[in-house]
Amino acid sequence: MKRILFVCTGNTCRSPMAEAILRHKARERGIPVEVRSAGVSTIDGLPISAHSLEALRRRDVSHAGSSSSLTPEAIRWADLILTMTSGHKRELLQWHPESVDKTYTLKEYAIQHASVLRDIAELEGLYTDMQMKQALGDQLSDAERARLLELERRIPSFDIADPFGGPLSLYNSCSDEIEEAVDKLLDRL
Repeated sequence: MKRILFVCTGNTCRSPMAEAILRHKARERGIPVEVRSAGVSTIDGLPISAHSLEALRRRDVSHAGSSSSLTPEAIRWADLILTMTSGHKRELLQWHPESVDKTYTLKEYAIQHASVLRDIAELEGLYTDMQMKQALGDQLSDAERARLLELERRIPSFDIADPFGGPLSLYNSCSDEIEEAVDKLLDRL
């Protein structure tokens, strides 16, 4: 059974919606999964937002639970970690580099175009080189910097925008985006 962890900022909007949608759709398809969600910047016990609950209710999907902060235990538990943005992914990998082989943005993992994945791998290598060089007081060469910028422009956005504080229509749009990615994720599973 695959154990999947969704990660966003506060664990009150996007990641709980992704958790609930995946659990619901996997059950409908008969795909065995365990699903959790967590936030990189939250405290335990906050309720899921009312608009998130309403967006789920409109899909006949239920969610019970409250926010959880991202912990090393949750990272060890997961076979696959899916973040809502590349920023969440970078933050998670900065603190937990051992999870690099199982951490993706949801849309990055769901889409899986070979050429885009090659570009992402190259870009991540350049980011690593840049961090190492900065730590040693050096910097990327002009050619490396140009390549990094080219890759950043070419790679599509894999971020799911945060609806926090917005109107219900924004939450519905966000849940549509999550549901589309979850359907592709289930096809891969």
